[in-house]
Amino acid sequence: MIHTITLITTLLLASLAALNAADIGAKPNVIIVLVDDAGYGDYSCHGNPVAKTPNVDKLHAESVRFSDFHVTPYCTPTRSQLMTGVDNFRNGASVVTGGRMLLRPDLPTAANIFAANGYRTGQFGKWHLGDNYPFRPQDRGFKDVLYFNSAFVGESDDTWCNDYVDPWLRHADGKPVQFKGYVNDILFTEAMTWMEQRRKGGEPFFCYLPLPLIHTPLIVPEKYCEPYKDQTPKHRQILGMLANVDENMGRLDAFLRQSGLRDNTILMFLNDNGSAHMSDLYNAGMRGSKGTPWEGGHRSPLFVRWPSGGLRPPGEVAGLTQVQDLVPTLIGLCGLKQTLGAKFDGINLAPVLQKAGQEPPDRILVVQHGYPQKAAPGIDPAQRPYAVMWGRWRLVESALYDLATDPGQQKDLIAKQPEIAAKLRTAYAQWWKDVEPWTTKRNAIIVGDDHENPSTLVPSTQYNQKGLSPDWVRKGTYTMDQWFIQVARDGNYEIALRRWPEEANAAIGGTVPAWDSVLGNYQLPDGKAFPIVKARLTVGEFKGEKDVAQTDTVAVFNVSLKQGQTMLRGTFLDDQGKEICGAYYVNVHRIGNIR
Repeated sequence: MIHTITLITTLLLASLAALNAADIGAKPNVIIVLVDDAGYGDYSCHGNPVAKTPNVDKLHAESVRFSDFHVTPYCTPTRSQLMTGVDNFRNGASVVTGGRMLLRPDLPTAANIFAANGYRTGQFGKWHLGDNYPFRPQDRGFKDVLYFNSAFVGESDDTWCNDYVDPWLRHADGKPVQFKGYVNDILFTEAMTWMEQRRKGGEPFFCYLPLPLIHTPLIVPEKYCEPYKDQTPKHRQILGMLANVDENMGRLDAFLRQSGLRDNTILMFLNDNGSAHMSDLYNAGMRGSKGTPWEGGHRSPLFVRWPSGGLRPPGEVAGLTQVQDLVPTLIGLCGLKQTLGAKFDGINLAPVLQKAGQEPPDRILVVQHGYPQKAAPGIDPAQRPYAVMWGRWRLVESALYDLATDPGQQKDLIAKQPEIAAKLRTAYAQWWKDVEPWTTKRNAIIVGDDHENPSTLVPSTQYNQKGLSPDWVRKGTYTMDQWFIQVARDGNYEIALRRWPEEANAAIGGTVPAWDSVLGNYQLPDGKAFPIVKARLTVGEFKGEKDVAQTDTVAVFNVSLKQGQTMLRGTFLDDQGKEICGAYYVNVHRIGNIR
């Protein structure tokens, strides 16, 4: 009798789950999972002889798979193209740092478009498209967010000495809150909790889940590394991090099944660049890795699953595709009506997904990222690494490769195929002509606006910064800092210069203690003491100095600023008046109107 009741209860719950899914209506839910720093060849479904990724392999078997899909060789430009459907030079976020990681505020994002069509939008994980207004995820269409600043947990612009274990993460108010557990587990749990709330409320959702793994620092519980005890220490940790990603993909799939959301949910799975750590272990026969223009630097899996969506049967789809195709494709699949006037460089692949045998159209695509001042025709091609792709052909740094006969890109055929090389050069020249006007434009952090006041400016978001990691900041190996800002309104501003973040509570000229992660496998050294006696601030028409005592943790300036764009620069000086290091952390607070 008990077994009969249990069976009936189970059937009723399953029916209710199905009804709940149906109640959400024709609008499908969308989940995008973006894995950081994994390569195409890092999964066992792509032939990796060491990695064990059974849950990713299962998704692979259940999905329509684009076998010639490309991102960029670095994370920020991939994320900017994923969010907007626009090439990274045109959308403003073409580099991982240096103020070129800020996405143009006027471009609608996928989140903006889904929100305009009645979806609840959520982002859980690594954003890396700006840490200040108007570039944060909550400024770009996401109603609910849980994120950390910049490129990885514990970078210099993240919460000081943050860890993958018990991390500090941020909601829409931007204030760090500490969570218990391992960061990747937390993000999946919070995302699934949020999805369940949407299910109960009958809201269709757009969930962006950009993972912090398998990016450095190499912090992972040992249990995930155990199966790889015969590998090098680095590979053990990377494979362990990948195992955690795979485990959480299994958790996500189980949740979608149990909640009844699985059938009416579009799930997309991809990487943000080529392999950062394991191309020497296995690279699916490709040349290159993260940061390079060869296939191994930018080829990515793209798995698309939508059980009730009428997609073609699971299997491979040939033909060139690229990350900026995803937004127009989701608009097509979901039947979105309000696109906010968005214009895309990508194309709608929904017809390809919906009709067996149909392939993407024949087209020439370009993969390029970088600082625009180094990306100009007529200079050494090594200064502007790019790949022009057309079918089986790749023009890379003035060499031509045929992937059909040379998948490892070792034989330059440019002398033997001059017509093809000329065709690809012409296509690249036209592409560059279209994007070049945007490369001289800069996006400014807005200060003094009610959306974020005060604003904290931190090392990786400056206009000409080089991306300080915490150990570089501690060693004092970078000298100056400056930011391109837009003053939102005339007013009196309090500008506080610090060498260490406020939460470190450390003297400007002093040191900070060494730090070790909870798991004991990632350390940062002692900070370096400097003989600092003065602070200097330059912003707008103001240039001033203040004395700094040995115990001072901050140098505060009161400045009247006019509305408009300007540069802000803070430095610290020794007793000879020499600039000795930058003010790496600057707090800008509008405190009143000009009197």
